[in-house]
Amino acid sequence: MRPIMERLLPAPRDGGFRQKEYFVWCGSVIRAEGMFHLFASRWPRETGFPEGYRRHSQIVRATCRRAEGPFEFQEVVLAGRGGDWWDGRMCHNPKIIQVGGTYVLYYNATDLSGRLLHGKHPIRQVGYAWSESVRGPWRRLDRPLPLGEDTNNPAPYARADGNIVLVWRDWDLRMHVAEADRFDGEYRVVARDVYRPGRLEDPDLFFADGLYHMVMEDNEGKLTGHVRHGGHMVSGDGVIWRPHEHVRAYSHEIAFDDGTVVTADRRERPEMFNAAAEVKGNGPPTHLLTGVWHGGEAWNVVQPIAPA
Repeated sequence: MRPIMERLLPAPRDGGFRQKEYFVWCGSVIRAEGMFHLFASRWPRETGFPEGYRRHSQIVRATCRRAEGPFEFQEVVLAGRGGDWWDGRMCHNPKIIQVGGTYVLYYNATDLSGRLLHGKHPIRQVGYAWSESVRGPWRRLDRPLPLGEDTNNPAPYARADGNIVLVWRDWDLRMHVAEADRFDGEYRVVARDVYRPGRLEDPDLFFADGLYHMVMEDNEGKLTGHVRHGGHMVSGDGVIWRPHEHVRAYSHEIAFDDGTVVTADRRERPEMFNAAAEVKGNGPPTHLLTGVWHGGEAWNVVQPIAPA
């Protein structure tokens, strides 16, 4: 089987999702009601990249009848709700899944307390919102999930029985795993620091060929040999992980269908999705979605993947 990286096809130049007055980042796609719905983060350009997200990010929804886009903005889904809420200041890093008849949107957020981690950045926490419709209305957790002091980059996968596997990373870019019997149940930490040789972030989970797959950013290059390129790990149970045989999933080089090729300054927040899957996260991926920073712009790029 050819590696994913060798099967990446040119991305439509006019595809993906961007907004003129905002930096667009993250990105998570689900098919519903005959459309592809993209949940992404955005924050005003004047607040700066990337630091502006820490105080100003909000989660939006955009739609298209094609998986590659171009996606059209529909609405703001989640933003800081003020007060003493755990997500009072901003909302970021969306990951959308469906569990039975419920859409569950995982994200991280900061509050308005002014608490700083190691005196530097606002403390981030992971939680979720849920709705019976991909269009909302969305209900939010009163409190974040009890996963640790600073939790970030949530990546969920829903098993057929409704059991949830949730991967996230901490402030030191160490990846951990929790499980819950149902999305609104108790989350139990079942594995910590799943790849001790190096630091990882931005995980994404899918299930194919009898294995759990995790694609992420290899922050230090200890997994792939290339700093900040896409890494690929596999697991038999979603808890214990090992490097995939073809461990590099993507590079910073992106080919477009107009014949141009760019080398992104940053390419992060990968999501591998199967556009034809009945259940989000199942089946070999047909598309790679990433946040791309290049030439002073930040937007979502969707790149098709050829069959194996």
